[in-house]
Parts: sequence; structure tokens; C-alpha cells
Amino acid sequence: MARLHHVKRTGRPIPLAIVFLVTFLIHGPLLLMKLPLKSYDTNFHIFFASHYAHHWFDPWNPKWYAGFSQMTYPPLPQQWIALLSHVISLDMAYMLVQLVAILLLALGAYRFAALWVDRRAATYAALASVLLGSEAFLVYSAGQLSTTFAAPLYLNALPYLYEWLRRNNWRSLLKGSALAVAAAAAHHATLLFGSVLFAIPVIALAFRDVREDTQRSETGVVFRTLFVVILVGITIAVVLLPFWIALISYPVTQTPIPHPSRANYILSPQWGLNYFLVPYGALVFAFPFILFRGSSMSRLRPLLLGFWVAFLLGLGGTTPVAGLLLGRAFEVLTMERFTYWATLLALPFVGLLAKELIDRYQWRAATVLVLAAGLTCSLAVAWASYRPADAEDFKVDTVAAWLNRDGHDRYRYVTLGFGNKISRLAVLTDAGSVDGEWNSGRMLPELTEHGAGALTSSKYFGKAGLDALIAMLQHADRYGLKWVFVKDPFYEPLLVFSGWRRVDDLEERTITIWAKDDVPPASPISSLREPPQWQGLLWGILPMASCLLAMLLVLIPDRRWVEHEVIDHSPPEENLALGRLIS
Repeated sequence: MARLHHVKRTGRPIPLAIVFLVTFLIHGPLLLMKLPLKSYDTNFHIFFASHYAHHWFDPWNPKWYAGFSQMTYPPLPQQWIALLSHVISLDMAYMLVQLVAILLLALGAYRFAALWVDRRAATYAALASVLLGSEAFLVYSAGQLSTTFAAPLYLNALPYLYEWLRRNNWRSLLKGSALAVAAAAAHHATLLFGSVLFAIPVIALAFRDVREDTQRSETGVVFRTLFVVILVGITIAVVLLPFWIALISYPVTQTPIPHPSRANYILSPQWGLNYFLVPYGALVFAFPFILFRGSSMSRLRPLLLGFWVAFLLGLGGTTPVAGLLLGRAFEVLTMERFTYWATLLALPFVGLLAKELIDRYQWRAATVLVLAAGLTCSLAVAWASYRPADAEDFKVDTVAAWLNRDGHDRYRYVTLGFGNKISRLAVLTDAGSVDGEWNSGRMLPELTEHGAGALTSSKYFGKAGLDALIAMLQHADRYGLKWVFVKDPFYEPLLVFSGWRRVDDLEERTITIWAKDDVPPASPISSLREPPQWQGLLWGILPMASCLLAMLLVLIPDRRWVEHEVIDHSPPEENLALGRLIS
């Protein structure tokens, strides 16, 4: 009898409060340690947030590329950081927003998984999301706040939209649409690509479930699908109107910049380790189960298809699929986001697998699963520390102080060998630069005509990077470019050859300052047009308003949770427990 009671206890769903507590215990200390500050993009997001904190309704930022529009990047996470920075520091505001995104992922993973599997398996999926290798990789290594902020919003929106499609629930329509619009205001790539990978399986599921419900018509599902697509599409078009105007006016036509996530992981195993093994971790052992169970259960086939497409796209140049499906976008996007989406689509399978293993092997299976998930998360976090994007451990405060005194900020500057520190430097100084980290925002021909990223890391892009740097140095007079801060001596012969001279040094001569004589003070570039004021007003109002509206609607109590029917041919858990006892 005691053993039967023990089996029943292992068969209960995990309370979401426990899942949230685990989230706090795992990610809270890591974020308090500010571990993401050494990632690729964290300081980039903080830089954008810093501008919003001081110029909420003016998206024109003169600190990079001699001026660029931040409306080329959806603003929602950065605007939340900007608001919170008036109470706490920018760094801690970033960490708080990222923690909220991780909590939303746990909730969204549960609600999304509950569409496909029973609630107990859905709670296992939610717990797995907390320890997901791809989540830890994006948070602590890639620093992709917008991706990790937008995806959970879509996961929370889709169960509401499923309820609308299947049962014509208008309240669910409003909630799901508001969440989807808020997600679009957080990240454009997730809107254009990730939302499709998540939405199509849910729409297919709604058709399948309605087909089995004789009281409802598939024609109604078609109508409601078209209605919600039009409604959400129009609303997103309005909320992000300045973004679409900027995208049409200044399309991304620059020379493609190579990125290792587009490499062939078989021919380049070091990138396969970074972009495949670390994000997936122990999830690779679940692939056979995902393929077998997904193909054998009609309910799970749409989800399997979504996972499989995202999985293939995440392989980058390892297969021709990404290039064929994405076309020109393949040369612009980074592929790790598709791996992230693939792991999110796999979570319902993971929850189902965990449930079946625990039913069969009880606490032995639970122990192995916890260890596997813990090692997966630990590997991704350790990898971010073992191979940090911001490996150079130096401060730029003295560089910012030098720029901010004696009128030095009347001229523009460029750094060489600073890596991701250029975003941190831009936060600390009012001086402008001709360099930056947001490639899609740049319009200077010296940058767009060469297939290279930031000038500060020119040498890593080979000939294209050095050609871009030489072109910029030669046109210093045109842009008021007077100062070059050098952390890497590799560039010093190039500066001497280009007519620059060393004038000062900082940080015990580890940073040298070079100048060019007779350079006029920086002035606005005529070819760079600032957006009109009305666009800045929309940008400062609508994205945040869409998020606040979504929060208000979701907090309104609903009488029923998203319900579904799961075809399960196995006997009830109590019968399974009795069967084990008898055997």
C-alpha cells in the first residue's frame, strides 16, 4: 500500500510555483553575478536602452555610424530596461528584464506543451525549459535578449489563439492577439520566422481537433484563422510602423557579413560544438523518441514537422535547407536562434518522455533526468565562461573620461581591438563613433561595401575587414574622425602608414591614442536623414502600450484554462501502479 501511495505521488504534476522557484534558484544568482555582461550582445542592448533612458521619443542615435536610427530594431525589451534604469542601474535593469523573460518561458512552455500532452507532461516540459541548454546559451553566451524575450510571449499567446480557433472564444482572441503584438514589438526576426514555426503546428492542431468534434465546423476554423492573421497583422503593422518605414527606405543591401553559425558543422566541428552540441546538450538523446513518437501519434505530427524544419534551419550551412528556404535572409540571419526555437518545439516531447520514463522507472529515471538537464544547463553556462565573447578583461572608463574632457568629444573616434567593449564605451561617453555593433543600422558606404562587421575587430574579417578600416581612415576628414584608440598593436603599422600619429596612452600604456591632424570637428552627415518627429512619438508610445495592454488583458480572470483532449490509449495511472505491484 505504501508503494502504491509512492507511485501516485510521482504521478502528480509539478506545481508551477516549484518551477518558478527553481528558475529563481538557478538563474537568479547567475544574473546577480552579471554573467551575461561577457556575452556577445548584452552590452549592445544596454547601449540601446541607455539611449531610450535619455531620449525616449528620439530614436536617432548619433553615437554610432555618425548617426543611425534605433527604429531599425524593435524596442520593447530595451525600453523596459530604460524605464527600470531610473530606479536601478542599467546593468541590473537588464538582468531583471532577462529574469522575467526566463520566468515567462517557463510559463509559456507549460501552456504551449499543454496543447499537445497532458498537464503532468506539460509541467515536466516547463521544468526542462529552465535548464534548457539553448536558453542558457542565448542568455549567457550570445546575449540575445530580444530573442529570449519574444519567444516566451509567443508561447503564451498561442494557447489563447488555439482557444479562439477551436472554440470561438473572443476573450482568448484578445489575449492571444495582444501577446503576439507585444512579442512582435520585442523582436523582428522572431516575428518573421519564429512565429511561423510555432503558429503553423498550432493551426494544424486546431483543424485536427475540430475535425474530431462533430459539433464544430472546419469552415469556422478557416474563417477564424484568416481573421486573427489579418487582425494581428494590421495591429503589428501599426505598432511597428516606423520599423517598416525604415526597412523599406533603407533595405539591408550591404555586402553579407560571414558568421560561424552559417558554417558547415561537419567541416568545422568547433562551430558544431558551439552552435549544436552546447545548445542541445542531453536533448540529442531524445531525438529518436521525438521522431518515433511524433510520427506515430497523429496529434504530435504537426509539432514534429515544426521541430524538424527549425532543426534543419539551425544546422546552418551543414545542409542546403537553410539556404534554400531562407534565400537572401540566410546571409543576414544568425542560425542559433533556429536551434533555440527547435528546442522550444521539442519541449512537449521532452515532457512526454520524462513522464513515461518516470512512470516506468520512477525515481531512478527522475534522478537521471535531473542530472542530464543539470549537466546540459551547466555545460552551456560553463561554455560562456570558457569561451566568453568579451574575453578581454579591461575597463573603458579611462577612455570615456579622456573623450569627455578638453573638448575631445567634438570629434568622432574609432576603437581597434576593443571587441564588445565598444557598446560599453558608447554608454559612458557623448562622443560619436563611425563604428558600432548593429550592422543593419549602418549606412556609411565604407562599412556597407565590405563584408565585415565592427571595425574594432577588423582583422578577424580578413581582407574585407582591413579594406573597410583603411577606407574609413582615409576618409577621416569627411566624418570628423580624429581619434583612434588601439588595444591591439596589430593595427599600429597600418595607422602609421595611413598618416596617423600617437598622441597619448591609457591604462599603463595598454591602450594607445592616435590622432590625425587638421580634421574638422564632427558634424551631421547630409546623406544620413533623421526620421521625422511623429515616428519618434509612435516609437515611444505604441510598443510599450501594446505590452501594457497585453499585461492588463492577461491579468483579467478567465473562467476556464485552455483545455484539450489528448488521445491516450494507456490505462489510468492507478491501474498502471497496480499492474506493477501485481507483476
